[in-house]
Amino acid sequence: MRKPVRKAVFPVAGLGTRLLPATKAMPKEMLTIVDKPLIQYAIEEARAAGIEQFYFVTGRAKSAIEDHFDVAFELEATLRERGRTELLDELRAWLPPPGDVAFTRQQRPLGLGHAVWCARHLVGDEPFAVLLVDDLMVGDPPCLKEMIDTYRTTGGNLVAVVEVPREQTRRYGVLDVVSDDGTLVEARGVVEKPDPEVAPSTLTIIGRYIIQPEIFGHLAELKPGSGNEIQLTDGLDSLISQGQPFHGLRVAARRYDCGDKLGYLEANVGLGLTHPTLGPAFRRLLATYI
Repeated sequence: MRKPVRKAVFPVAGLGTRLLPATKAMPKEMLTIVDKPLIQYAIEEARAAGIEQFYFVTGRAKSAIEDHFDVAFELEATLRERGRTELLDELRAWLPPPGDVAFTRQQRPLGLGHAVWCARHLVGDEPFAVLLVDDLMVGDPPCLKEMIDTYRTTGGNLVAVVEVPREQTRRYGVLDVVSDDGTLVEARGVVEKPDPEVAPSTLTIIGRYIIQPEIFGHLAELKPGSGNEIQLTDGLDSLISQGQPFHGLRVAARRYDCGDKLGYLEANVGLGLTHPTLGPAFRRLLATYI
């Protein structure tokens, strides 16, 4: 019987250099989109998909992330005294239960594959999800839920994918496609950041993965690849070579690249316009600038 996906890894040790100077002292994962930090959107997406345990791979100067998922006694006491019960309930609603969140450190920036490998003892012998927080996925169904529903049929390893212009393949992991029904793609390999002229396709991985635990053994043996880092895609390619199924899913959710300044601005506009209370006023405000 196929094991369910109960655990998720959030690699959050990156420096966020594309967003400097905003990220000099503030983790990029704590930058807000409208009224919530990026990390909270990712947690809410994971919970909507049935994830029960949340593992963060952090680095130096990331303590704000840990604090965000802790109880703020002084704040709660102040809200209670002032009768702000609705806001107090809102703060508690998304907070994972005690013991469901764990943190581990990636002491050196050796790449996404290394960051995932750092969570090996937390994950254990189960399939798990990986969510890259700066890829904000917004949609119904939530991105990871759609992936887990698909995984129940495909098994193996599953990634969210999008088409990109060929000249952008050097920025992504690219699938070597076997078959494609327009939504679900079967792949025989994946290549990290290939030059456009040699890229096997223009179908690229974005920041959502469902991975089998055997990847940890492969990541432990990998040598640095593209960018002189341990690449997660190289580990996935090793799993494919051992016969594990590998699929890409064109998800319904919309992706905002919040690791990029323009993408971050776009996310604030897109989610601001659809915000249940701020949306109408924000739309009127934008009209004064356009």
